[in-house]
Amino acid sequence: MADLKFSFAESFICSAFAACFAEFCTIPLDTAKVRLQLQTKAVGDEVNLPKYRGLLGTIAKEEGLLALWKGIIAGLHRQCIYGGLRIGLYEPVKTLLVGSDYVGDIPLYQKILAALLTGALAIAVANPTDLVKVWLQAEGKFPVGVARRYYGTLDAYYTIEGLGAPWTGLGPNIAGNAILNAAELANYDQVKQTILKIPGFSDNVLTHLLVGLGAGFFAVCIGSPIDVVKSRMMGDSGYKNTLDCFVKTLKNEGFFAFYKGFLPNFSRLGSWNVVMFLTLEQAKKVFRGELYYD
Repeated sequence: MADLKFSFAESFICSAFAACFAEFCTIPLDTAKVRLQLQTKAVGDEVNLPKYRGLLGTIAKEEGLLALWKGIIAGLHRQCIYGGLRIGLYEPVKTLLVGSDYVGDIPLYQKILAALLTGALAIAVANPTDLVKVWLQAEGKFPVGVARRYYGTLDAYYTIEGLGAPWTGLGPNIAGNAILNAAELANYDQVKQTILKIPGFSDNVLTHLLVGLGAGFFAVCIGSPIDVVKSRMMGDSGYKNTLDCFVKTLKNEGFFAFYKGFLPNFSRLGSWNVVMFLTLEQAKKVFRGELYYD
């Protein structure tokens, strides 16, 4: 995926650019996913029909097309930090784990460990941007006369109070993003390495597309439950902690509640990974003047 001859600074720039471009292209699907994940099921006899059923229709119809890009500024902030760090650090950390003198294919478990570490570190730094992004995406259409909670990204940042508040939901966020990063990067790295050994396959756009789509599907299957808990903790202050959110969701709504928004989540992560990895590979190709490409 990444070339060892790239410096961290070069990898960071290419990764941040690719992640931001993918974020801009796919954030409508992410907004739909967050709204679906935040819908809770009523307890007892109370009737609570779900407001959002499809991917995008309800949001666009009620709030306009631009509402699908709610949180885009915070999302770009997040990807500059999180995307740049998790991808930019992956190769250096992987090399550190096996040693600079290592020759041959790096074992899969080392790739997974490297991706877990870089994902956890990156989201620990970027958590405040993730929090604000979810806040903005969670806001629906306000009734007439009701003031909005936030009047923009900067206003949302200003409303965060207390030293620990910017890291609300950090536990599930670290767990979720570390796992997602391992599912995406290690899977992309390993599958691409395997495919390139098959006669007829080369390091081209088709290979990047297929491997990126597979990485997205695997990531959402593994990370969806943690992602639901993260979204709910960030979008609803009624939970005491991560365990409380997990138990209440399981008790009130059942196991499949952890896969709410699965279709928009896969649509988003699958397309995000395809766009990001395609852009990343091409950005590196352009950045280094195709020096390392056949």
